Amino acid sequence: MAPTTKEAQRAELHKTIWRIANDLRGSVDGWDFKAYVLGMLFYRFISENLTAHINQGEHEAGDPNYDYIEESDHRASGILDGVVAEKGFFIFPSELFANVRDRASRDEKLNETLERVFRNIEGSAVGTAAEGALKGLFDDLDVNSSKLGPTVLKRNGKLVKLLNAIGDMPLGNFEDNSIDLFGDAYEYLMGMYASQAGKSGGEYYTPQEVSELLARLTVVGKTAVNKVYDPACGSGSLLLKFAKVLGPDRVRNGFYGQEINLTTYNLARINMFLHDINYEHFSIEHGDTLTDPKHWDDEPFEAIVSNPPYSTKWEGNDNPLLINDERFAPAGVLAPKSKADLAFTMHILSWLSVNGTAAIVEFPGVLYRGGAERKIRKYLIDNNYVDTVIQLPPDLFFGTTIATCIIVLKKSKPENTVLFIDASGEFSRVGNKNKLLQQNQDHILETFTARRDVDHVAKLVTNEDLAANDYNISVSSYVEKEDTREAVDIQALNAEIARIVARQAELRTEIDAIVADLEGGPS
Repeated sequence: MAPTTKEAQRAELHKTIWRIANDLRGSVDGWDFKAYVLGMLFYRFISENLTAHINQGEHEAGDPNYDYIEESDHRASGILDGVVAEKGFFIFPSELFANVRDRASRDEKLNETLERVFRNIEGSAVGTAAEGALKGLFDDLDVNSSKLGPTVLKRNGKLVKLLNAIGDMPLGNFEDNSIDLFGDAYEYLMGMYASQAGKSGGEYYTPQEVSELLARLTVVGKTAVNKVYDPACGSGSLLLKFAKVLGPDRVRNGFYGQEINLTTYNLARINMFLHDINYEHFSIEHGDTLTDPKHWDDEPFEAIVSNPPYSTKWEGNDNPLLINDERFAPAGVLAPKSKADLAFTMHILSWLSVNGTAAIVEFPGVLYRGGAERKIRKYLIDNNYVDTVIQLPPDLFFGTTIATCIIVLKKSKPENTVLFIDASGEFSRVGNKNKLLQQNQDHILETFTARRDVDHVAKLVTNEDLAANDYNISVSSYVEKEDTREAVDIQALNAEIARIVARQAELRTEIDAIVADLEGGPS
């Protein structure tokens, strides 16, 4: 029997994942292990998702006992085209996760079976609108990898364990709770191995609470948005927070993102499916956003969130075409080749709708460094695009202890001011990392929406004053830190010193008398 409370379901889920990790430990480690578990989890998800969809249609048509799992492949072929049009993919009954798992221990060619199943699932979308959403999703799930074992027999043994473990995950009835739990499993696995992800490229997995804060910042005062976009979307977690914050139906025209890392790009698309976002409702593309952006026909976007790679290298001035790119040209200068942070910022601003809001995690150096970055800040301030700068606590992100900040951009600001918020103290220590709890997020949002001065927390500064301060937009330059040192009562201190001095004099007199008495005594 599956656990009934959300907390119990999550605890059981995490326990199962750790069991899988222990079963595979020594052969598949870390980031590679995650790919196997997520790939197999995805396979189970789309199998159950498709089964539930087909069963519902048959039940509504008058056959309450119909179960697609028991259908023949021959009969199922008759509904293939219609299902692909609706769901974006098709799986024959014999190739469903549950049926493959049921035969797995007796299948001497299990690796070949799984390879064929994955190829057929991707192939079902070829030539349809869903082809891009499905292509390559199973590429990182190599069922013939030597990491699983030196022989086919040993590899298949690991695959059987993996199928059984994923199949045993207590996800309950699909219609009741599995969407949340599939998503929970994904996020838990990403967090579990986040510290190993992408350090060399300046990429750091965005904790869920930071993702949620970014989403909430961009939708203040709104109950729905047309489209959301992340130009460096990673695993897609920032985009999916809009589904949680607003509800999936309130992102009217879909989720858009681009990711340069192929493995992470595949994970982002898997994540969309695991959160029950249909292929028609998302467009995740692969490539370098700065030099080869893929969503020219989809911009502008009403909500943009991003945690771009910190101070990563890019082509910059080495590419003579970029200075004339409509995204970068307005500033009259390109971000430094060694620090692409503000190149992402300019790209985001260019694709932001007139009524939109963007929230971007930034490396602190972009707030005050000189040179080209100062010129870009000048452009942003002089044109009144910077709405708010928020200083976050240190040690929030896996793999780095840097105290990052958030820059909020808007194109339609009613005032020529920037709000600076010092949220460096808004955290609790959880395990070995700092974490933004719900109350911390709420406090930041309250300060953000109130938009007024608060001693030691928030300061509203005019664009003219920012210009006078050489376009420095570091929060510490405007929000004075609270002096937490104990106040000293000077009068009381002087009185205590006088008392001590007087007492010292008394003691000296007494000591002198004792010494004199001793010296004058009998020999």
